[in-house]
Order: sequence, then structure tokens, then C-alpha cells
Amino acid sequence: MQISTPSLLIWIVTAVATCGVIFRPWRVPEYAWALGAAALLTATGLLPLNTAIAAVAEGGDVYLFLIGMMVLAELARQEGLFDWLAAYAVGHAKGSGQRLFDLVFLVGTLVTIFLSNDATAVVLTPAVYAACKAARANPLPYLFICAFVANAASFVLPISNPANLVVYGSHMPSLPEWLRQFTLPSLAAIGMTYLVLRLAHRRQLAQPLAVLTEQAALSDGGRLCAIGIAFTGSVLLVTSAMNGPLGLTTFCAGAATLAAIRVRQRLSPLPVLRHVSWGVLPLVAGLFVLVEAVAQTGVIEMAARALETLAHRSPTEASWAAGIAAAVLSNLANNLPVGLVAGSVGHIADVPAQTRAALLIGVDLGPNLSVTGSLATMLWLVALRREGEHVSGLSFLRLGILMMPPALVAALLLL
Repeated sequence: MQISTPSLLIWIVTAVATCGVIFRPWRVPEYAWALGAAALLTATGLLPLNTAIAAVAEGGDVYLFLIGMMVLAELARQEGLFDWLAAYAVGHAKGSGQRLFDLVFLVGTLVTIFLSNDATAVVLTPAVYAACKAARANPLPYLFICAFVANAASFVLPISNPANLVVYGSHMPSLPEWLRQFTLPSLAAIGMTYLVLRLAHRRQLAQPLAVLTEQAALSDGGRLCAIGIAFTGSVLLVTSAMNGPLGLTTFCAGAATLAAIRVRQRLSPLPVLRHVSWGVLPLVAGLFVLVEAVAQTGVIEMAARALETLAHRSPTEASWAAGIAAAVLSNLANNLPVGLVAGSVGHIADVPAQTRAALLIGVDLGPNLSVTGSLATMLWLVALRREGEHVSGLSFLRLGILMMPPALVAALLLL
């Protein structure tokens, strides 16, 4: 097959942008690489302007979802909710490293399920670090929980990972159908992640911890934030069951919670809004444009047809191939653009629901192999550096090789 010059140029620009997003050379922000590549493709005529605008508009529900979740997460951080939860875990660990591990894993799982994996990576990580310091524990075994459970539990619910909205888009299954399809694979992924993490750090967890006898009371703002988060989770479950727009619902719930707390405190919401990671939005918008440009080369349609042919011959083989390919590619190019491609493939190809679900599992769970696999893991690394901790890509990969394959196989087996 001969590749045309425009297609080759699109691939080169996309490859450079992807490397920039993953490796951040010269410390240029991720969104600058994605937006710069999108602007270059449009300015050179490789991608029509109206097509680029339409691609950006496709992510409307994702942007609203991210804004709502980031506002809730930052509000919870500023009101001390996550610090209180971490201190609660240390207090109830009663000097046992194993018990603290179990409690942190449980909290991380619940935060991922109801607040998304980015919240677990960004907000819970500093709280766990502070709790480990208070307990005089080696923080890394507990900090790794924040990274790995953020991906392992990210397909329990549609709201658990923004990538879920990207993969399914307007074709999101109803909540009962989602739970029927993903409950067992999610339990398998979470269970395998727990077992491998616990075994890998069994020696460190055997060390006794300091016992905290007192815990500061949760502030009024923290309690209101907890109520707001619980309300948001409940409303999202209802919205998902009714097949409604999750992004708009999350945005409204986050805005209402922020307004209620700040009005009660008679404080401005600006300090919360200033600390939200707004750069995530142009990053996602730029990735939408890049994926649309790649689609113009015809490669996504070719992949979709190949998967469709395999699915007609053997749905089981197609599901395994889709899940493994999505998992591997997520580590090579980050799971946000891979999720966009997987969504396009799933929409173009006439494949069983099981195969599309396998694509999502690969996109969500595959990034547990390397530090470049998902945005959540990259944000986790940033949070660690702020606390003075450093985890190399090689050390993460050593643990990821033990972690990801058995969890992925277990999830696909139970799909």
C-alpha cells in the first residue's frame, strides 16, 4: 500500500506531538504539544478548519465531565477531606502496615469509582504521603496503590475514567448494561492488582507503624464536600441509568457543590478555580483533532474493517486481540489518543458489544504497565515529585510487568 505525502506528514506531526505529550521535552506542557500540532495541521491545510472545529466539538461532554470532577477534587483537597480520610486510615491501621495497605487500597478504589482515576492520582497521593509520614512508614508501597488502583478500578462505572466517555461517546451503554458487562472484569482486575501489590511489598508491609491516637475533626467545609461528592455520585448513577449526558450532570453537580460551600463560608470560589488543572482541557481538545487527522489517512477505517472481519470469524479472538492491542498501544502512545482511536474503531466496525468492551478494558487497564500509559499515572508522578519522592520509569515498569498482564488476562477472561 502506497502512503500519500499528506498522510505521511500527518503521521509525522502526530508522532512528534505524541512524543511531546508523553516525554515533555524542555518541560513544555503537554497541552502545548497537542494544540501546537493541531494548529499546524490546520494551518498547512492537512486538516480542514471546519473538520478540526467539529473534532473539538465532539469532546463537549468530556470537557464538562473533567471540569466537574476537577472542581470537586480540588475542593476536597482544599477542605481537607482527603487528608482526613488518610489520617482516618492511619488511625484505624493501629500500627499494622498490612491493615494500612488494605484501608488505603479501599479508599483509593472508592475514590476512583466515584470521582475518577485522575482524582485518585492527583488528590489522594499527597494525602497518602502525609499519612505515611505521620505513621513513619516507607511511603512507596502505599503510594503505588494510588497509581495502580486508579487504572484497575477505572471501568467499574462510566464515570470512573474520562477515557470511558471517549471510547463510547454517544453510544454509552445504559448503567444496567454497563454493570452487567463490566462488574466481573472490574472485580477481577482490582483483585489481581491487590494481590500482586500486596505480595510485591510484603516485606515492607510487615514493618510496624507509629500509632496515631488522635485525629483532627473534619471541618464543616469538608463535611459539605463529602455530601456534595456523595450527591454527585448518586446523580451520576441515576443519569447513567437513564442514559443521560454524564458530562453536563457532573459539571452542574460540581458547580453546585462549590457554590453551596463557598456561599456558606462567604468566600470566593476563585482560589479553588485557580488551582484546577485547566491544561487538561486543551490537551484533550488537541488530541481529538489529532485523532481526526489520523482518521483522514484511512488507517482507523482499515483497523476497524480488520477487527470486524476477525469478529465475524471468531468474536472471542477479536475481543482478545482488541483488548491486548489497546493495552499495548496505550503504553506506546498514552491511553487518551488510543482511547479516541478505539472509540472510532468501535463506531465504524460492526463488532459485538463484547469486543468493544475489550477495547475499553485495554485502554483503561493497559496503562498499569508503564508511567507513560495514562494521564492519571503521569499526574501521579508530578504529585510525587512535589513531595520529594522519585519513581523511575524502569522501577515502575518492573512492578507493572508483574501487575498489568495478569489483571488484563483475568478481566478479559471474565468479560
